[in-house]
Amino acid sequence: MDTRKLKYFLAVVDHGGFNRAAEHLLIAQPSLSQTIAGLEKELGVPLFHRIGRRAVLSDAGKELVGPARLVMRDLAAAQSVVQALRGIRSGQLDIITMPSPGIEPLTSMIAAFTQAYPSVRLNVGAAFTPEEVIESVRSGSTEIGLAGSPTAIRVPGVEVLQLERQPLILIVNPQADTFGAGGAVVREDLGGHRIIASQRGSLMRWLVDDALAHGVEAEIVVEVAHRTSILPLVLAGVGHAVMPSSWAPTAHKAGLRTLLIEPVSHLEVAILSRKDDLTPAARAFLAVARQHAE
Repeated sequence: MDTRKLKYFLAVVDHGGFNRAAEHLLIAQPSLSQTIAGLEKELGVPLFHRIGRRAVLSDAGKELVGPARLVMRDLAAAQSVVQALRGIRSGQLDIITMPSPGIEPLTSMIAAFTQAYPSVRLNVGAAFTPEEVIESVRSGSTEIGLAGSPTAIRVPGVEVLQLERQPLILIVNPQADTFGAGGAVVREDLGGHRIIASQRGSLMRWLVDDALAHGVEAEIVVEVAHRTSILPLVLAGVGHAVMPSSWAPTAHKAGLRTLLIEPVSHLEVAILSRKDDLTPAARAFLAVARQHAE
């Protein structure tokens, strides 16, 4: 089995079919199909079920995805090591992040990293739960993951570095700012107000639901999955939003006021990576992360 076949296999997986994969690989679709057929013959099992124009992974194909990614990652690591010995600071680093850590501390760490290693390309993917980040790092889909959780993240077999604790804040709707001149509010102060809430399962949504469960008469007016919509909704006067403090600088630049919510709840932010076989770019990024944590 050669790595070209694995590369083509993963392209079909990542692009959802043979046509798009062939376009991405800049090869003819029949050539791609022939290569995958050769890989299936070599393994003795079908990797895809062809349903019309769609290619759906078989059970064997699903099992191959993780090992194939690890092989390609290890090959990239070997190439990067050789390049580093030649003094070439190039390559690619794949990162996955949840939304709030993706604002901070990821922005500051990327700024420091790209200044030190301007030739390394960073690809940043999105996740919405710590479990998605953990699975992506474990499977080798990405080398670095950033996650936020109500409690410190501990994962067997995965390197975890705690970066910071982000207190939850209220991003205030300027059209309904009745909170006075202080810098903090208590949860009871949310009574009578309209709230833009994250989806269930997040710490921010838990705080809102906990306040409602304890008799605070707030109203969830919008439930938002795409958190990039939150600040525009606050600016439009739709409601207040409960978010981690990583959102505060952007909110302030937009002219919005933020208030600490007491008693304080924290989002524990950590960076995750494999314990072994990291590329030089990933090791360098972790060094930047350690400096941030310190």
